Amino acid sequence: MSTLTIDQTKSIKTLNNIAARGLNVLNEADYKIDNDSENPDAIVLRSYNMHDYAFGDNLKAIARAGAGVNNIPIETCTELGIAVFNTPGANANAVKEIVLTSLMASSRNLFKGVEWVNSLQGKGEEVPSLVEAGKKQFIGSEIKGKTLGVIGLGHIGALVANDALDLDMDVIGFDPFISVNTAWNLSRNVQRAMSIDELFAQADYITVHVPLTDDTNGLFNKEVFQNMKTGVHIFNFSRGELVNDDDMAAALESGKVGKYITDFPNDQVLKMKNAVPIPHLGASTKESEENCAVMATRQVRDFLETGNIKNSVNFPNASLPYTGRRRVTAFHHNVPNMVGQITAAVSSNNLNIADMINRSRGDYAYTMIDIDNKINGDTIPDLEKEINQISGMVNVRII
Repeated sequence: MSTLTIDQTKSIKTLNNIAARGLNVLNEADYKIDNDSENPDAIVLRSYNMHDYAFGDNLKAIARAGAGVNNIPIETCTELGIAVFNTPGANANAVKEIVLTSLMASSRNLFKGVEWVNSLQGKGEEVPSLVEAGKKQFIGSEIKGKTLGVIGLGHIGALVANDALDLDMDVIGFDPFISVNTAWNLSRNVQRAMSIDELFAQADYITVHVPLTDDTNGLFNKEVFQNMKTGVHIFNFSRGELVNDDDMAAALESGKVGKYITDFPNDQVLKMKNAVPIPHLGASTKESEENCAVMATRQVRDFLETGNIKNSVNFPNASLPYTGRRRVTAFHHNVPNMVGQITAAVSSNNLNIADMINRSRGDYAYTMIDIDNKINGDTIPDLEKEINQISGMVNVRII
């Protein structure tokens, strides 16, 4: 029977500039950062568009140092058995801070006020008196005692909600899919909206933190604007397409919406009355980029070295404590008797199973099996070929 040699050298390719702290996670494990490689073990990127990218047959993982993965062909990766990771929550603090900054700045008319003051250049000694005479046009409102509506209570939304409470705001949240972990981190003083319309009716300010899906596309439109308070401020640091631009322009013009602050400007937004376009700065901090890079590279390293999966967008999360003995990982279609066939292949090679886990995600599943036998050197009886021949198997690794 043939044997499989375990190659410990890993080749990683980066398609964007990745923060040094993230690359250090790989360097300390003696991984080879080879950006000229045509067939790396893993790819780490940020915004590079991979939809026309040619995948090598050695590619096992792609990690996006950020939350969105629209630049990665997820379906193709799944069919090829390539795990795709993102870094949810790594940039949450950065986005939280810019939301709260925008909340206060828009309430106090700082954006328009600073723009107006800059228009006074060249007025010489008249500037101080002009400022005193003109400042009344920028009288704003305090946020204390006002109601903030938070749509989406994930990593970012929960941080925004908790900190808004500390600013003496009333906070109402809506998220029908809130996770248990998020619920534990959310203050008990955040009021729960039973419907999104309930939130719209109560909020003086609304911030949205949900992904773009068929259900959320155009979430903010003329129908929902009718349910909101007149003069409401809306903050969009999630996706531009969550807002129907035509309807938002009309709502701003009528005064139904008092301010629209968005991190996703386009030509139409630039023409809107009382819109504040921000040049996609939500996660643009040194700390955020470093956090995302470290999280992405750690997830890749853990997957390559142990097979454990965390924060994959196409593989199920699965984790077993790694003992250092041989481990079989199999990504396969989620159909009956797959686990039985895999374990039968292990047993037919006179190998004992020490531990195992099987997790599914939609049409696919992932199985890890730890081998109990002590195996000398870097070789193991060739299970890979036998397991790969099972109908419905996508790929197999032996670690």
